Amino acid sequence: MSFDYKKEYKEFYMPKNVPNIIEIPQMNYLAVRGKGNPNEENGEYKHSIGLLYAIAFTIKMSYKGTHKINGYFSYVVPPLEGFWWQENIKGMDYNRKDDLQFISIIRLPDFVTKKDFDWAIEEATKKKKQDFSKVEFLTYNEGVCVQCMHMGSYDDEPATVKVMHEYIDQQGYELDITDTRFHHEIYLSDPRKCAVQNLKTVIRHPIKKRV
Repeated sequence: MSFDYKKEYKEFYMPKNVPNIIEIPQMNYLAVRGKGNPNEENGEYKHSIGLLYAIAFTIKMSYKGTHKINGYFSYVVPPLEGFWWQENIKGMDYNRKDDLQFISIIRLPDFVTKKDFDWAIEEATKKKKQDFSKVEFLTYNEGVCVQCMHMGSYDDEPATVKVMHEYIDQQGYELDITDTRFHHEIYLSDPRKCAVQNLKTVIRHPIKKRV
């Protein structure tokens, strides 16, 4: 039975559809940075997803080859995630998608080292004859956040965000989106295979105690 991060760490990936406060520990990710409208067919965002999954599956399938990763166990590739922001805006303006900047990420199992990552980049480059130089090994400590499950269209997220922000205000916290702490989304549904009303997205915002 493959280890499934969504099932084993439900507190991170399967929150209820009401806000809760949680502290997210440091994790390692595959990451690709870019900008532009995520709906553009040939845009940077969709390209970033292809790069991430190519490396994620190179690592996942490494046990079939000669590169043996110390501590490796069978696992399900964790879900696609994204950090999003716009210059000079605290929060998100959903009407200005062309101004979006992002870091697309996929969580790495803890046993994957930078050395294993470097091997995967080299291996995928050789096998797929493609440039993977934009893919980074990112270590990130997200810290204290508010999160909530959002059901439905991405364009309807502001309603969920509003409830989250009202909740943290009641709990004595305030929003702490900065140059290094971002609007965070975790995608639990594939929009190509799922009706819009059934899309599940975890929304997470960094917060701090109100002074």
